[in-house]
Amino acid sequence: MFHRGIDGSEPVSPEPIGREAGPHEIRRHALSQRLAVGTLACPACDAPLAPAEGTMSPSDSLDCGFCRNVAAVRDCLSLAAPSRPTRVEVRVVQRARG
Repeated sequence: MFHRGIDGSEPVSPEPIGREAGPHEIRRHALSQRLAVGTLACPACDAPLAPAEGTMSPSDSLDCGFCRNVAAVRDCLSLAAPSRPTRVEVRVVQRARG
């Protein structure tokens, strides 16, 4: 038994330890807006490029599997219509300060 005081006159009442059931999802707060839908293609040979999983910034690099050209995402992105098979969604994200 735990006691609050040094003299041991006031014991702590036991409280059950609870557990919430089910899975929990943690989301970071970020504001985002859809800016456009575009296509990723190699600027050298125009082959479609597969984006990496997750988010990418305009300065990230992409490798062309066909001609081995390496270019920044901003150089591979085309917003011209019609978009081709490698469609990507361009979003502007305001990250929470921390």
